[in-house]
Amino acid sequence: MKIAFIGAGVMGEAIISAIISKKIASPDSIWACDIDKARLDLLDRKYSINCTADIQSAIHDCEIIVLSIKPQTLSDVTGQLKGKLKNEQLVLSIIAGTRIGTITSTMGHNSVVRVMPNTPAQIGEGMSVWTATDGVNQEQRNMAQTILQAMGKEIYLSDEKYIDMATAISGSGPAYIFLVIEAFIDAAVHIGLPRDLAGELALQTMLGSARMVLETSKHPAELRNSVTSPGGTTAEGLLYLEDGGLRAIITQAVIATYNKAQLLGSENNR
Repeated sequence: MKIAFIGAGVMGEAIISAIISKKIASPDSIWACDIDKARLDLLDRKYSINCTADIQSAIHDCEIIVLSIKPQTLSDVTGQLKGKLKNEQLVLSIIAGTRIGTITSTMGHNSVVRVMPNTPAQIGEGMSVWTATDGVNQEQRNMAQTILQAMGKEIYLSDEKYIDMATAISGSGPAYIFLVIEAFIDAAVHIGLPRDLAGELALQTMLGSARMVLETSKHPAELRNSVTSPGGTTAEGLLYLEDGGLRAIITQAVIATYNKAQLLGSENNR
């Protein structure tokens, strides 16, 4: 499998690392294209892949072209790709907010997969949601799925409207979880725990709680109730969280993220 990456930022590197570690593609069959020479030099040293600043050199003979660029560079990149892609080449886009219709129309190419990955893909624990045009054949779907499974879990969605919704949960969600972890650690330090111990307690508590929901298949409310004794310490803490509007704040954050994703989509898809 030969793969070209147009844009070699954090998520592009996450995919490169995953497909090399899972032996989906060898380093000599991967091309990274970016205008940042220092970035390309770093990827060359770390992964021994092919690196270039020229898009045409990168996409030549590659079966898959991954668009991992910033939304604001979309028109320039698709302009360079228009008329240069072969019918059998698959374009896999991870550009935030950019709809498939925009990509197909600006490139004049109909074999496109749109993906919303997230940063835990860097350690093989990612969550990717994706959809595809009718021009993507079964073999190409299988290739896309193989790449995404190398990064963690993947879910195919037949309706593209759910991609922006997923952006608000799995795409941006890690940042919210990191903030909660940070707050837990700082709170633990505030009451007197050493920072290294506070970090260990907070991280394992987060990890264990998430795994418990997954492995028991119980509703989070049921598990929460099992921890909460009447008149106990947990009940007291939960009262503060409810009074502080934790549920409402999380809901508002997700809605704001979704609205922003749609706004980006409207700007990119004019």
